[in-house]
Amino acid sequence: MSARQNKLIVGVIGLGIIGERVVTNLRKSGFQVWIWNRSPRAQPNFVPSAKEVADAAKCIQFFVSDGPALLSVLDELLPVLTSEHIILSHATISPQETLEAAKKVEERGAKFLEAPFTGSRDAAEKGELIYYIGGSAEVLEKVRPLLSASSKDILHLGEIGHASTVKIATNLINAASIQAVAEAFALLHCSNIPLQKLVEAMKYNAALSPVMAMKFPGMMNGDFNPSFSLKHMFKDIQHALRLAVQHGLEFPAASSFAGSAISGIQQGWGNLDYSVISRHFNLPIAQQITQTSDATSSEEKEKSISWSLFGSNKK
Repeated sequence: MSARQNKLIVGVIGLGIIGERVVTNLRKSGFQVWIWNRSPRAQPNFVPSAKEVADAAKCIQFFVSDGPALLSVLDELLPVLTSEHIILSHATISPQETLEAAKKVEERGAKFLEAPFTGSRDAAEKGELIYYIGGSAEVLEKVRPLLSASSKDILHLGEIGHASTVKIATNLINAASIQAVAEAFALLHCSNIPLQKLVEAMKYNAALSPVMAMKFPGMMNGDFNPSFSLKHMFKDIQHALRLAVQHGLEFPAASSFAGSAISGIQQGWGNLDYSVISRHFNLPIAQQITQTSDATSSEEKEKSISWSLFGSNKK
């Protein structure tokens, strides 16, 4: 096999909302991709085991759900890992789990990078994820081309464990923001004020963020098709709360979201978008969407809200 052919071979383990879209972008960029998922998929180069991915590819991207899943699959791979392998962990897991995974890989002589990302389903589909990297800058340069296939930026944040901590911190902010939006909508509803009025007011408010603009439409029309599920956000906030305990801190905002999340999960909302916590307040739906013609699609109505908040050219 030539050096060029070897460069174009990538392994992907985990075909969830993000992993499946990353595979598509890798293939569009000319990479040959070998894949494995616990639930079999009818896709090209799907192999029966994770070991066979490592046999076929030296660079392997992991898009698994949590730390135990990562460590379990790594244990299956360890016997076949060599000094030529590079493992990239994209799961949002605790720094401790990240360090444990790195130790397992490096004891086999292989390389390890943590690479959690920001960006949801739509960003992954467009190849516009942002990767947070912890680990060797030299190893990062070796895998930069394959990461670039599914991202618009790659941030090197320090040593292994640092990227996981930063990602948990960003999700803490996102979760608290959407909890606040749900409460703000509830306040307007109980005051007999249309929810759309908050959207209009927030357009001129310094607190407005892209995640708020993204979540407003679904929270207003009751559409919680997941771009990031409640169960996964709950997992990440649990990591934040454990880190708070380790550092002797108290995180009331994280605790509040965790309470809303576990209640929602108990009601069967775990696979819905995490903005589904707004259901706790029994908000009115559908009629709150901006007044557009009946012929306008639901998706177009949602975009009209999000784009108007950040200017007509926001996409």
